[in-house]
Amino acid sequence: MSEPLEIDLFWSFRSPWSYLATHRLAEWHERYALAVRFRVVHPIAIREPDFFQSVNPLWPRYLMIDVHRVAEFLGVPFKWPNPDPVVQIWEDGRPRTAPDQPHIHRLSRLGVVAEERGHGLAFADEVSQLIWGGTESWHAGDHLARAAERAGLDLAELDAVVEAEGPRLEAVVEQNQAAHTAVGHWGVPTCAFRGEPFFGQDRLDVLLWRLKQHGLADRGPAE
Repeated sequence: MSEPLEIDLFWSFRSPWSYLATHRLAEWHERYALAVRFRVVHPIAIREPDFFQSVNPLWPRYLMIDVHRVAEFLGVPFKWPNPDPVVQIWEDGRPRTAPDQPHIHRLSRLGVVAEERGHGLAFADEVSQLIWGGTESWHAGDHLARAAERAGLDLAELDAVVEAEGPRLEAVVEQNQAAHTAVGHWGVPTCAFRGEPFFGQDRLDVLLWRLKQHGLADRGPAE
C-alpha cells in the first residue's frame, strides 16, 4: 500500500461545528489510508474575549437554528453543553468571556497530550460526543475518564502531564494557531491538505473529493 495521505485538522472543543465534523473524520481515518494530525486551537471566545459584543445580533439566533438543523440532518445527537466549555458573563444580552476558565484550557491541553500519544482524533471524537451530545455535567464524575478510556487513553495520566507541563502545552496550542492562520483560515473546523484549507463541516465532501484526486485509497482488510 502507498503511504497515507496527510491532513491537518484545526479544531476546538468549544465549536459545535467541530463536533459535527469529527465522527466523519474518524470514520475516514478507519476506512482510508489517511493520517489526520489533530491540532487543537483556542476558540474565538478565548482568542477574542469581546468578539460576541460586536457580532451581528441576528447571528446567535441563526447559529442555534442552523446547528440543530445540521445535527438533525446528520442524525447526530445535539444539545448546547452544560456547562459550556467556555465560561461567559452576560452583559446587556450579549456574552463576554469570563477571566476564569476552568474547562477550555484543560480540554485543549488534554487534546494536545492525546495527540502526542497518537490518539488525538479518537479523543476529540469521544469527548466532543460527551460535551455536545447531551450529557449533563460532562465535566463531573467519571464521564471524561470513560471517554478517554474509549479513545485508548488514561485520563489520570493525561491530567498529570497537563498539570506538570502547562506552559509547554499552551505553546503547542499557540503554534497550532499560527499554522492555522498560515494555511489561510481562522475558523474551525478547518482541514488543510497540502496547503489548501477546507473550512467547515460542510466542506468535508469537497475535501474527500480532493483527496481522491490525489489517490486516497481504502485501507483494505486488516492483516
